[in-house]
Amino acid sequence: MTGTLNRGDQGMDEVSFDQLRQLVGLVEYDESKDPFPVRAMDAVVFVVGNATQTALFYQAAFGMTQVAYSGPETGNRDHKSYVLKSGSARFVIKGGVDPKSPLLDHQRAHGDGVVDLALEVTDVDKCLAHARAQGAIVLEEAHDVTDEHGTIRVGAIATYGKTRHSLIDRSRYNGVYLPGYVEKAGAYKKPEGAPKRIFQAVDHCVGNVELGKMDYWVDWYNRVMGFVNMAEFVGDDIATEYSALMSKVVANGNHRVKFPLNEPAIAKKKSQIDEYLEFYGGPGCQHIALATNDIIATVTAMRAAGVEFLDVPDSYYEDPELRERIGNVRVPIEQLKEHAILVDRDEDGYLLQIFTKPTGDRPTVFYEMIERHGSLGFGKGNFKALFEAIEREQDRRGNL
Repeated sequence: MTGTLNRGDQGMDEVSFDQLRQLVGLVEYDESKDPFPVRAMDAVVFVVGNATQTALFYQAAFGMTQVAYSGPETGNRDHKSYVLKSGSARFVIKGGVDPKSPLLDHQRAHGDGVVDLALEVTDVDKCLAHARAQGAIVLEEAHDVTDEHGTIRVGAIATYGKTRHSLIDRSRYNGVYLPGYVEKAGAYKKPEGAPKRIFQAVDHCVGNVELGKMDYWVDWYNRVMGFVNMAEFVGDDIATEYSALMSKVVANGNHRVKFPLNEPAIAKKKSQIDEYLEFYGGPGCQHIALATNDIIATVTAMRAAGVEFLDVPDSYYEDPELRERIGNVRVPIEQLKEHAILVDRDEDGYLLQIFTKPTGDRPTVFYEMIERHGSLGFGKGNFKALFEAIEREQDRRGNL
């Protein structure tokens, strides 16, 4: 596959030429033949120890906008829930209010983390029927929920660990989020001159699973949800002197939803996957990649708000092989060095990427900011530098 294609708001990753043709409409995607028709990511749903403060953090540090709320004031006595948006990305932040809330039990066991990678689908009943036939655990049967803004149809299935996929059909609903939520802006006011948003979409969500379970879950997504395999990284692809992991990527029929799946590999020391599994208490969503059109502006704004990013040694930028491999890119190499931004090029173009440190108390969930210029990959050329940076942080925490 040659040439370049600029990413839209949904973001794209490594695909075959036939899949790419589907994406741009040269070959029509036949939804009727998809056993599990997913339209897009609907929301990334978090359970945290303090939803009120966490929602404020994402507004101040990630430039998100609060659009909806559910809590005691709306009749929800169990928990508070804040809905935040940035472009097409939607985060839902939940925190228990009732001392007996199951959300509090989950947070005590796992810390702050993702509980639901919710998907917008065109036919909840069809998806659940296929999933059940393939042996999936159905957590929530298909049912309608209605308010003055219309009706949604929703169901849910279990995936790795305590994570679920809620399945949501919004075709008959025009409310701000879901029934039970009210439209409500946050009290936080963006500084004068701040951009409307600093990222546009969820690019991909990465799941960590136990040693020996990656292929099981790849097969699960193939069978249960009709996802296809897009890329894999094994052996020396993701390895340093001390630690290693293996990763495979699956995507839905229209390729708007991408889930890399990682497992640890045998190595001299504990990998980032081992650390995550230990401190999260099992499998879960490790990091979320957010697509931006201007990574320099994004990182500058986030750093000013106190977000910490992984350090990159000067030697990375001074490597003549890097300069030869990446060629001309939008941002001069000196500016990338100043902001500790990684760069990689493949046959389709290049990408710029940077990774935050864990954003909570436990060394679990973190974020990737990514700017794509044709490249459909994941920055394979940066894996060694990235993992060495993560190892340095693990060593500082005493977890390597």
